[in-house]
Amino acid sequence: MKIDLNTVKKIAHLARLEFDEEGAEKMKKDMTQILDWEEQLNEIDTEGVEPITTMSSEENVLREDVVGEHLTHEKALLNAPQRDSDYFRVPKVLE
Repeated sequence: MKIDLNTVKKIAHLARLEFDEEGAEKMKKDMTQILDWEEQLNEIDTEGVEPITTMSSEENVLREDVVGEHLTHEKALLNAPQRDSDYFRVPKVLE
């Protein structure tokens, strides 16, 4: 599949990329090669092949979700550099 310079410029604009003329030509060539390779993949017979969701056969190891001891409000405020009754005081970051 051939890609023209107008298509490259439109894609570059949408992706907020900037190319000079030489860069646009190289990108046109690269994109054409990618689409040609993708067209070759369409010719492969995939009948009976199960789709995969990951390239790894490993599975996530998950622990049991068990409720544990939590930090109390008072303990959390013990090491606060500045506090205001029941809250942490932090410097103002928005005007």
